[in-house]
Amino acid sequence: MSEEPIIIGMKPSHPGEFVRQEVLAPLDLGIAKAAEILSVRRATLSDLINEKAALSPEMALRIEKAIGLDMDTMLRMQAWHDATVMRERAGNINVQRYQPA
Repeated sequence: MSEEPIIIGMKPSHPGEFVRQEVLAPLDLGIAKAAEILSVRRATLSDLINEKAALSPEMALRIEKAIGLDMDTMLRMQAWHDATVMRERAGNINVQRYQPA
């Protein structure tokens, strides 16, 4: 098995950017109103929208219930984003390959 990661060629957007551009903007929703609709603190939604926090399963479910955007799709977006960020840091993580005796 090759040790080289597969490079897809594009960096996925943070789910917060997607929610900001593809959900809130078309609906003309500000962060305060959207937070009210989602029953979360404004700061909580702001952190997601400004890419300072990851999308939690609970937030994904709240968005699904309020807006209709599929929770599983959003969580896959978060996982893809996290994996890409971690691959970029791979050189900073020093772990030797285990070789069974």
